[in-house]
Formats: sequence, C-alpha cells, structure tokens
Amino acid sequence: MTYFIDRRANAKRKSAVNRQRFLDRYRTHIKRSVEEAVNRRSITDMERGEKVSIPSRDISEPVFQHGPGGKRTIVSPGNKEFVQGIASAAPEGRRRWRLRRGQRFRPGRRHGRIRLLPLPRRVPRLRIRRTGASHLERKALKDLEEVKPVRAGVTRDGVPSRINIVRSMREAQARRIAMRAPIRRALRDAQEALDEEERKDPVLRNPARIAELKAEIERLEKRLDAVPFIDTYDLRYNNLVNQPQPSSKAVMFCVMDVSGSMTQAHKDIAKRFFLLLYLFLERNYEKVELVFVRHHTAAKEVDEEEFFYSRETGGTIVSSALTLVDEIITRRYPPSQWNLYVAQASDGDNWDDDSVSCRELLMKKLMQRLQYYTYVEITPHAHQALWEEYETVAAEFPQRFAMRQIVEAGDIYPVFRELFRRRAVN
Repeated sequence: MTYFIDRRANAKRKSAVNRQRFLDRYRTHIKRSVEEAVNRRSITDMERGEKVSIPSRDISEPVFQHGPGGKRTIVSPGNKEFVQGIASAAPEGRRRWRLRRGQRFRPGRRHGRIRLLPLPRRVPRLRIRRTGASHLERKALKDLEEVKPVRAGVTRDGVPSRINIVRSMREAQARRIAMRAPIRRALRDAQEALDEEERKDPVLRNPARIAELKAEIERLEKRLDAVPFIDTYDLRYNNLVNQPQPSSKAVMFCVMDVSGSMTQAHKDIAKRFFLLLYLFLERNYEKVELVFVRHHTAAKEVDEEEFFYSRETGGTIVSSALTLVDEIITRRYPPSQWNLYVAQASDGDNWDDDSVSCRELLMKKLMQRLQYYTYVEITPHAHQALWEEYETVAAEFPQRFAMRQIVEAGDIYPVFRELFRRRAVN
C-alpha cells in the first residue's frame, strides 16, 4: 500500500496536515458544546446564544525549532545536591524563558510561542428558512389583543415626521391660484386702463388719473408678491389609526413513546426534532404553546423535564396518547381558534391490534382538526405494523400527514426539510 504525505506549507509556514487536525479538534469542541446546550436547555430557550470554550492546548499547532544545542548546566527537580530552601545561583548559560498559559517547561527544549486564534463568542444560531407549506393556515380569533397602525388618509394636524409633501404642495398650489386670481384680474384691468389713458392725445390726458393707475398697479403687484408659497394652512399629515389585528396562535403537541425500547439516545434525537419544529412554528405564528404527551401502556400530559428525562417505562399502546391529544384539543384548544400541530416520535414498536385503533383515531377524529401531523420513526430496523397503518392515513391526507424514518442524529435536519418543504396548492 502506498501512502502520500502532503508536506506542502500552508499559510504562515504552517503544515496543512496539522492545520486540518486543528480544525477537526475545533469542530469537535463546537459539536460537543451544541450537544450539551441542547440537552441542558428547554425547547423554548433555544433562541439564546451559547459560549464555546476550547482548552488552550487544543488551539496551538506544533512548531519545530532548533534548540540551543551544546552543553548546558541545569537544575532539575529532585536533584540530590539541592533540597528545598537552599538558594542557588542560576546556572551559567541558562536562558530565561517566559512561559505562557498552557505551556510547561521541559528541560532541553526551546519553547515556541502560542498564537491564540480568534474564537467565536457564541454558537451560531440555527436558522430555518421560512417555508411556504400549504398546510399553514391563519385562523381568526375572537380575542383581539394586538393593534397595528394603518394609513387612514390625511389630516391637517400631525407631527413633522408624518408630513405628506405631495399633498401639502398640492394644497399650496391650489391656495396660490385661488388667492392670486382676483389680484391678477384687477392688475390686468388697471394695466389696460393705464395703456388706454397713455394712448390719448397729450392735451386730453389726465395726469392725476395716470398717477392713480400707476399707484394701483404698484399696490397690486406688492399684494401678488405677498402671497406665500406655502402656508401652515396647506400642510397635510399622514393619518395613522390603530386597527385591531388577530394574533395567530398555534399549539404543538409533542407525543413520544417512552417504553423500554426507547433509549436516551432515541429521546435526544426526538428532542432535536421537536426543537426544529418549535423554531419553525415560532417564525410563522405570534404565539406558540407546547403540550408534552408521553406514553407507554398509558398516556400522560407532563412537563418538559419529565417528558425527556423521566425513567418511567413499560409496554407500548400508542392509541392512549392519540386519545389524550383528542381530549386536550376538545377541552382547551378549539380548532376554530388554534392552529394544531402534532409531532410523534417512536421506535415503531406497538401492539398489532392497537395500530389499527391508531389509524381509526387519526382518520375519524384528529385529522379533521389538525393542520399537520408528523410521525418520525427512530430506528434502523424494518418498519412494523404502526408504520403500515400510518401509510394508509398518509395516502388519505397527503398534504397534512407526513412520516419519515430517522436512523441517526445526522438525519434529523434533512428529514425536517423534507417534511416541511414547499408544497403546491391543489
């Protein structure tokens, strides 16, 4: 077998191979910090940034340099000729090295400098593009809590920041035309009378009349010039009124199987999927509520801490969870006022007879109320009876029911994008 070693120098005479190892360590620390943040935080607390700390020993690259060489006299810890408390002069020829944080002094070697590379102060936030799935619906609510300022024509009173320049100039022009028209008409008549008087024979001219007409013309011209270009009466302002706006609200049901076959690794994958769904809904609705339902042989509504970390276990009856979701919707979330979403995570294990009950519950009750239902099966094995029954539901509601299989954590985001891709509206 042939091995190729790339010894070409990278930027600043760094080894390309060592730089790649550094980047791998860097990614490993970031990945570990993200995993710890996901496990430690609540689903609703994921918008806040996170600090990533990397040990100094992992941000330095090895550098080979020539040592001082020659014979040297040094004092090593544990030398039998020197004990603690005895003062001794520094050995001749010994150089003084200032060690930085993260370095250790090793006799016989010259220490290189540690160059600290810039590190991000926060973990980059996960960004989800706004999708245009046809199943997103806005429902009118009876409790109108928010108001939005909307344009409502113009008004004569307002603040300078809302002045409407076009309407103000239009009003000023109309006012100038209206005020100058009679003045211009009187000025035209006086000018015609003066011209007629001056065309008369010098014997018949009336000097007093001519002086009077000239004084009148001068007065009218001053009045014409005194008409202002724009006046406070002309100013118009954009009028804004507060119009009530319906707030879009959604509720997200997180349904998870906590039977004995669901390990903590399965639950961590489910939490990441629920996290993506919550961030997606946060960007489409003003208010999002979470309801956590866990089940084995019996279903129970719990808080997030118990949902992901409780050790309670048992068999698997999925229909108990779907029945509880239907009861919660009937009792607290009327479909006429709420956008309802259900995300179910399971390893696919269920009693065969119960899978048929799940299909009946979905087709006869739940799907008529829900905007979207997603089912992710976290298992590397073949599908079981629950998946086969859900395929019937997906064929009946292709726009509002989706199901995918997740094997490992790397499949979460591709599966999520596939579930919530843009769909053509029929």
